[in-house]
Parts: sequence; structure tokens; C-alpha cells
Amino acid sequence: MKNANVHSKKALRYIRKELRNKSTSAEIAFWNMVKNRKLEGRKFRRQHSIDNYIVDFYCPSEKLIIELDGNPHGEYFKISEDIKRDEYLQKLGFTVLRFENKFVFQDPEYITKEVIKIFK
Repeated sequence: MKNANVHSKKALRYIRKELRNKSTSAEIAFWNMVKNRKLEGRKFRRQHSIDNYIVDFYCPSEKLIIELDGNPHGEYFKISEDIKRDEYLQKLGFTVLRFENKFVFQDPEYITKEVIKIFK
């Protein structure tokens, strides 16, 4: 599936900005780990839109999406929605990695190692 013109839809601009301004503590901690090309020199964006979805973090050079999941993602209906969303994004050619928020604080090295494994 071609993914031209799926990035940063103007209609989602306000929502993306709001999400960046109301980041969770896990999102802030992860952002501090990757901003300014701190992770293997790769650029990351936060609260980036792809088609009608807003992803937590996106690395354009690797077509890598990172999602940080808190408690709401543990509910059955939300897990089902996440699976459909991830499958759709994968069909567009993106790799999606999901981590529970707690790992950002408890084992940040694990997260960075898993992300680096994806780098080409």
C-alpha cells in the first residue's frame, strides 16, 4: 500500500499539539531519551500523524512507530483497537513497537535496545 500524503494531516494539527502539551510522564521520559538524535543519531518526532492516526513517536528514517501504553490499553476493547491500528500501519510499511509505560522507568535500557534492533 502506498503511503504518500499520509503524514501530518492539517486536520489533526490541533490535536497533535494538544497531545504534545499534555504528554504523560512516560512520554516525557522517552522523549528525553531520543530527542536531539540521542539514539544512534536517528531523528524522532512525537505525536506525529499518519493517515487518521496520531502515533506517540515516529522515526522517519526507519519508518518506525513507538507506542507507549498505559492502563487504558489493557482493556480488551482497546487491545482490539490497537491490533487493528497496528495492522493498518504495518500495511502502509511501518514497523510498530509497543511498550508499557512502566518499562520507560523500570528498564529504559531494554527499550533502547529493542528500538536499536530495528535500525537498519
